[in-house]
Amino acid sequence: MPPAPRPATSLSRLLSGWLAGGFGLVVVGLGGWWFTVAVGVIVHLGLLEFFRMAQFKGIRPATKTTLVAVQLLLVSTQVAAGSLWPGGAMAGDVAGDVAAAVLPASGAVICGWLLLQPVTGTIADIAASVFGLFYLGFLPSHWIKLRDLTDPALAPALEGLGWPWSPGMALTLLACLMIVATDIGSYVIGRRLGRHALSPISPGKTVEGALGGVLCALLVGGVGGVLLGWRWGWLIGAVLGAVVSLFALVGDLTESMMKRDAGLKDSGDAIPGHGGILDRIDSYLFVPAVVYSLVTLVLPLLQQG
Repeated sequence: MPPAPRPATSLSRLLSGWLAGGFGLVVVGLGGWWFTVAVGVIVHLGLLEFFRMAQFKGIRPATKTTLVAVQLLLVSTQVAAGSLWPGGAMAGDVAGDVAAAVLPASGAVICGWLLLQPVTGTIADIAASVFGLFYLGFLPSHWIKLRDLTDPALAPALEGLGWPWSPGMALTLLACLMIVATDIGSYVIGRRLGRHALSPISPGKTVEGALGGVLCALLVGGVGGVLLGWRWGWLIGAVLGAVVSLFALVGDLTESMMKRDAGLKDSGDAIPGHGGILDRIDSYLFVPAVVYSLVTLVLPLLQQG
């Protein structure tokens, strides 16, 4: 079955897309608490949309408890970087322990809250609440971790440059650009060459479009690896770009699966031409944890020698 034709891009979609991109560039450049607050607002709105979809399925998640837990996780993640107080290493260690404890502690609190309701919670209620904490709390918190990286070995070419060119800023921007390249490549290639449907979950996506997105992200990653001064920059950056593209696609299809299950076309109507917040950020949710893990665990090993 051929893929469904994609509608033409509207002016409102273009304008809101450019505004969202400009806003993202500003907060990534500012970093610190500006970045954390921006992430907090976005995931708060996205979590409300997620719970709305769950409620369409008759699920009763612990909405308020999870919303508070997500913000606590984001704030403690930022404090763990030692940025709340100059030289606050001890405070940062404590905050890191708090951030690590949020997920298990919140799971227990969520279960307790659901037990106290007039109608006792179900497995679905618990699962939706805990997954919301993971999906729009734990995963996005890695954007904060990525932005706060300061090890100059992660971006040798930037050493000695002033604000805002820190390793964390450059890596965060590169990750975002690879996601954007994936979206643009998928759209352009899919619209022109797409013949084979990728998944019934999202009828407009094609195999050709997905491959085009991977190729564009691969090229952006390769250029980024060279500009950051990595050893074997082209190869490592290209591999990173391909990985980012695949996880961005997984994020996109995961949100499409949830909308399909809830019987909704869009997660909301917050962004003109794009639908809801989740419709705009779905590709950005799984990526930061993967990028953070690769650049902190794998990249240093590849740069040795």
